[in-house]
Amino acid sequence: MASFKDIKSRKLEAAASAQIQKELDAVNEDELFVLAEYDETAAEKTGYSNYSYWRSTLQVFFKNRTAVFLLFVLAALLIFTVIQPYLPGQYPANLINNNPQTGKQLSNLAPSLTTVLVTAPEGTALTAEPVKNAEGWYSVTNVVDSLKARTKFDIVEYGEEWCRVEYKDVTGYVKNNFQTKLKLPEDPTAVPYESRSNFKLDIFSTPEDYTNNGTALYVPEQLLTIGEDGTAVTNAEAELRILPSENAFWFGTNNIGQDLWARVWSGTRTSLMIGFIVAIVEAIIGITVGVLWGYVRKLDRILTEVYNVIDNIPNTIILILISYILKPGLRTLIFAMCLTGWLGMARFIRNQIVIIRDRDYNLASRCLGTTTPRIIVKNLLPYLVSVIMLRMALSIPGAIGSEVFITYIGLGLPVDIPSLGNLINEGRKLITSEALRYQLIFPAIVLSIVTISFYIIGNAFADAADPKNHV
Repeated sequence: MASFKDIKSRKLEAAASAQIQKELDAVNEDELFVLAEYDETAAEKTGYSNYSYWRSTLQVFFKNRTAVFLLFVLAALLIFTVIQPYLPGQYPANLINNNPQTGKQLSNLAPSLTTVLVTAPEGTALTAEPVKNAEGWYSVTNVVDSLKARTKFDIVEYGEEWCRVEYKDVTGYVKNNFQTKLKLPEDPTAVPYESRSNFKLDIFSTPEDYTNNGTALYVPEQLLTIGEDGTAVTNAEAELRILPSENAFWFGTNNIGQDLWARVWSGTRTSLMIGFIVAIVEAIIGITVGVLWGYVRKLDRILTEVYNVIDNIPNTIILILISYILKPGLRTLIFAMCLTGWLGMARFIRNQIVIIRDRDYNLASRCLGTTTPRIIVKNLLPYLVSVIMLRMALSIPGAIGSEVFITYIGLGLPVDIPSLGNLINEGRKLITSEALRYQLIFPAIVLSIVTISFYIIGNAFADAADPKNHV
């Protein structure tokens, strides 16, 4: 017999069931479900991958810190070579800089960040003269007289570096060094006495040499108080310059007075232009010939024979012959380099395509009737990106190196077209002179930076473009 508790539990369950059934009967079944519309994009999500070949390539490349650093260095160098002529205070690359007073070329000036040679204190008496074709500048010197060799004069005050002298009505100072070789008695301090020099001698108004190896220095007009007799006095501390300009020769000048700074960057622009043009032409011809050579079987034999004939002729001989036969110039040099430069690219492309042309996906594409150009673009070339990028990156410094070589043997660009080749060729002649060695060092440094950067960046990008290195 059931207990009171069981009976009560069954009644509660029956009441709950009745209530639930009542609520279900009241629900409209059409409101329980909403028909989902067909979405083509959503339907493909089951087989979708967010993988991107180029994104993955860049991610791998940017993990190489050395290559990224050199990429920024190379980009900065390329940008600077373009904007350098438009920066303030730049000398034209082919301008021969002369001393405005003497007309002599400013030959072989040492590298310097300033044109200031010496600073004269306020109140210094100078001889001044306006500079021709340089408004607002004066040529100044503190030389009061110049004596011919072996001219006699009186020393009235002896000094280890400077001696105070009198000559006729002129009183001033002369240098006491091995260059002047003053004739002195056994006791030179026992003044006055007569002396002379074996060489031409300048008498200075003060015991300071405000000249540039005997030529005048230059100062802005506002720093001078000009007298009626042509004398001048500095009204403030004055910087005396080797030429009437504040624009220094940062890399010095060459043997005819051209600014080496401007010539190095102009030469870098020329060499990089040659490198890029040659690399692009080699890539276009090399990729086209290599793809046809490797994929179209009927062309394999004839292109192999063409390659063997051309490749058996040393590239150096071809460069020399073309440069010798045609008129030396930029177009001749580029034509000579492009004539055989595509061979290496074509051979690499051909070898890679021979490996992958008969793989299953290519066979399937041909069976489905896919056109040959589409198979080449979609199936073959993506596998060759790493090879193409590496060959192009290496062909740029290779072209610059060929230009340096052709210039070295005297068949390169004329001297009025600055390039790293003719700059290095001129600088190598001065390698034995320590004072002039800078004319080789600066273009060689730029060439080294360009060559090393392209080599490391090219290798890093080729590795990054290899699908095996992707994550």
